[in-house]
Amino acid sequence: MFKKLFGKKETTMTIVSPITGKVVKIEDVPDQVFSQKMIGDGIAIEPAEGVVVAPMDGEVVQIFPTKHAVGIRGKDGLEILIHVGMETVAMEGEGFNGHVVQGDQVKAGDKLVTFDLNLVKEKAESIISPVVITNFEAVVSLTKTEEIAVTRGESVLLQVKMK
Repeated sequence: MFKKLFGKKETTMTIVSPITGKVVKIEDVPDQVFSQKMIGDGIAIEPAEGVVVAPMDGEVVQIFPTKHAVGIRGKDGLEILIHVGMETVAMEGEGFNGHVVQGDQVKAGDKLVTFDLNLVKEKAESIISPVVITNFEAVVSLTKTEEIAVTRGESVLLQVKMK
C-alpha cells in the first residue's frame, strides 16, 4: 500500500572512479557534447594510466566496437557511460583492448578496458575521459567529488540519489 501511494523509495548509489588520474569538471571537457551535458551530467578524468574499471556493480549494456567507450547499468537502473579521450573513435580501436562484452555482469573495480595512454595522447584530440550519467532524468541529486586526484576502483567519484 505504501509503495502504491508514494512510489519507489529513493536510493543512493556510490560511483567509484573507473580511471586513475586528475579530476576535471565536466564543463571543462573539450567537447561540447560533454561540456554542455547533452548526454548527461557527470565528471571527467585526465588519465594517469591506461586502465578502465567498472565504477559500480552492474551489467555491461554497451561496449563500442572500437573499445573507447563502455556503458554500464546498475541494479537500480543508473546508467553510466565511460568515454576514453576525445575523438578516440577515429583511432578505430587501435591501442584499445576490451575485457568485457555486452551482457557481462561486473562488480565495481572489474577491468573493462585497457588502452595505450601514450598512443591516445599522440592520436586523439584529448585524453580527458568523461564519466557521465546518461539517464539523468532518473536522478534526484548528484554530489561530485571534491578530490583533485582519484584512484580507479577506490576513490568515490559520484554520489547519486535516484528516484
